[in-house]
Amino acid sequence: MNQKIRFFRSIQFKIALIFALLILITLEIVGAYFVRQLEQQNLDTFKQQVQLPTYVTNSITKDLANPDASAGNKDIKKILEDVSNSSITEIRVIDSKGTIRGSSDFNNQTVVGQKTTDATIKQVLYTPKTFEKKIYDESNDKRYYVSIVPLVNTSGNATTTVGVTYVKANLENLYSNINDITVIFVTASLFAAILVLLITIVISRAITRPIDEMKKQTIRISRGDYSGKVRVYSNDELGQLADAVNNLSVRVEEAQESSEAERRRLDSVLSHMTDGVIATDRRGNVIIMNEAASTLLDQNEDDSIGKSILDILDLRNQYTLRDLLENQDEIMIDLSDVEHEQILNAYFSLIQRESGFISGLVCVLHDVTEQQKIERERESFVSNVSHELRTPLTSMKSYIEALNDGAWKDPEVAPGFLKVTQNETERMMRMINDLLNLSRMDSGTSKLELELVNLNELFGYVLDRFDMMINADDGTGKKYTIKRDFTKRDLWVELDTDKIVQVIDNIMNNAIKYSPDGGEITCRLLETHKHVILSISDEGLGVPKKDLTHIFDRFFRVDKARSRAQGGTGLGLAISKEVIEMHKGKIWLDSSEGKGSTFYISLPYESYEEDLWDEIE
Repeated sequence: MNQKIRFFRSIQFKIALIFALLILITLEIVGAYFVRQLEQQNLDTFKQQVQLPTYVTNSITKDLANPDASAGNKDIKKILEDVSNSSITEIRVIDSKGTIRGSSDFNNQTVVGQKTTDATIKQVLYTPKTFEKKIYDESNDKRYYVSIVPLVNTSGNATTTVGVTYVKANLENLYSNINDITVIFVTASLFAAILVLLITIVISRAITRPIDEMKKQTIRISRGDYSGKVRVYSNDELGQLADAVNNLSVRVEEAQESSEAERRRLDSVLSHMTDGVIATDRRGNVIIMNEAASTLLDQNEDDSIGKSILDILDLRNQYTLRDLLENQDEIMIDLSDVEHEQILNAYFSLIQRESGFISGLVCVLHDVTEQQKIERERESFVSNVSHELRTPLTSMKSYIEALNDGAWKDPEVAPGFLKVTQNETERMMRMINDLLNLSRMDSGTSKLELELVNLNELFGYVLDRFDMMINADDGTGKKYTIKRDFTKRDLWVELDTDKIVQVIDNIMNNAIKYSPDGGEITCRLLETHKHVILSISDEGLGVPKKDLTHIFDRFFRVDKARSRAQGGTGLGLAISKEVIEMHKGKIWLDSSEGKGSTFYISLPYESYEEDLWDEIE
């Protein structure tokens, strides 16, 4: 977000303000030192100005030494009157006994002749050293300079302090001049600071302008706009920085285009992969999931982002993230439920940098449901074929061994043994032929020889053969009745006659095998919208509900012992299903245990008009 920066918060103002403060602080330090020196020099000059001349102090010293105090006081008063110094407020003369002998303040002559109460004066009398100090008079709010100078009388080698002079001078004029100079200096400093601030703003603008342009360019780069260029104003460090930003813009654009191209390629690869792909961060949280993975796991891609891969694959109770990181083996994930079967093979690999740091995990999901199903069917097929072939071979082996041991010489036993061997051989041949037919259908090498056939007549022809078998008494000892319920309209359908006859034979044979003695087999043929329905119903034991979904599986038998005893291979219904599906039709079973079964065959049908046949004739 490019938020506009106010002037007083900008680096331009900050640079100007810093320079102005530096100048102001420097001027204030210099000014304080200057005013202090000025004050000291003016004060020294003022002290010299208010210092009493030597001839005055000598005269006062002589007057104090005069034995005639009255005459001395008059002389002192006259001397003080002759002192002309506007800076001096008052001059007092005090003798060695602390008595005030004279004062230049004509309005306060009452103090003459009185003892002084100033402890400083007494101290100077006892220790003849000059004393100076500044005092503040609260009564008139003024500052004064006080100088107490001892008066020493020298006679011969002896010196005697005869008194002191007390000079009080007003300092207000001195400090007034100093204050005026200070105000002038402060005003000049402020004016200089403002002038420096303005000049610095102009100078700093020349510095901040390229910085601002570089900022705008970096904002454009962050938004994906690489078209702008930073103007280079000079060949200094800022100019070199501007060149670097321009080069960075070009490099970032190239890197972005390369990354975008790689991302598009990766997205394209991930979207068109039939295998599911899941990528995680180093904590195992999902960051990428392609559409195939979302479909296989039946989870929304957006909802899955951020979740743990252990929860997505439902592995939390079996594995930890460390297990997946340390052992990148494939894991079989069974997601099957009551409605459908689904088995996934999960392959894990690390996302690892050159330094060895593991930044994530990639999981590739492959749907192996069909493979597992085919593998189970293959194993079941091999087991069933082995079992089905072992039974007749075992029987044949036993009878051949018996014949080899001499049974062939017995005219009563040998024919029966040979008959059984022949039947078992024929049974194996039928099984092998059925397996070859199924193999050809699975591989797609079995072709249909389609022709337009009157299905009513074809169905009737097959049933007539079974009627003849029943009337000829096939040795089973059971009687059957075949009932026909056909539509009156002739149904002409394109089909492979031999294969359809084989399907009807298989279903009729099952109906005859499992129908009770005296049972009725009902055969129907009717027409529906774009389909013809052929059904065969019996009154047998029926098929348990749990076995209905497996009735068309290869080698499946409801009653295996009975079916094998009756010579079935368990492949007839499987072949029938393959043949009907090759005709784009459907076959299914409706059965109730103990009430019989009904097989339905639905074939595509397109009605032909009668005049079409007239034109052909």
